[in-house]
Amino acid sequence: MTLDLRLYALVDPAVAGGRSLPALTALIADSVTLVQLRDKHGSTRVMVEEARDIAAVLKPRGTPLLINDRVDVALAAGAQGVHIGWDDMETADARRLLGPEAIIGLSIKSMEEAAAAPLDLLNYVAIGGVYATTSKDNTAAPIGTGGLREIAAAIRARKAGMPICAIAGINTANTADVVAAGADGVAVISALSMAKDPAAAAGELRGAVDAALKKRGTA
Repeated sequence: MTLDLRLYALVDPAVAGGRSLPALTALIADSVTLVQLRDKHGSTRVMVEEARDIAAVLKPRGTPLLINDRVDVALAAGAQGVHIGWDDMETADARRLLGPEAIIGLSIKSMEEAAAAPLDLLNYVAIGGVYATTSKDNTAAPIGTGGLREIAAAIRARKAGMPICAIAGINTANTADVVAAGADGVAVISALSMAKDPAAAAGELRGAVDAALKKRGTA
């Protein structure tokens, strides 16, 4: 399955603007290129049901669904892969369980993590938080576009062409800056889920990403 990081939507019942996750996904589905289900508090059964309902919305468009942290949920729901952090399952174990065709992404927050990441087992990395965000409990200071640029360069020095998305506090106003700093796309939560019109917000953000990539010469 083709990996397209341009507009990577994270959907989370705790940050859904009062909508169900399938309903929110349906509103943004025409613009997003990748979706991740993140549910830190739901039971395994609820997460599997959520994932299946979201996947049903995405399937006609061929948009992949990833699950945050939970390899078991991804397997049970037939999702296309997972996004993991450094405190989650080891990347090698996730790859062994999910197989060679699954999409696996890893969060990268520092130069140390950039040096240690098992890039040959990953399909992409998500660098951040770039800006301040209220969508996730995170006590670390934002890395800014300077940090993003530095980490992205370190990743690509190890593996040229490695797909990279930027995450945290990203919106239409700063999308051009993160793409210029090396991101191939943006991972967003509140910019879509908390918008009054998520469909319009998704279209505007996708347009901003596409324009920035064209300006960079990689569209």
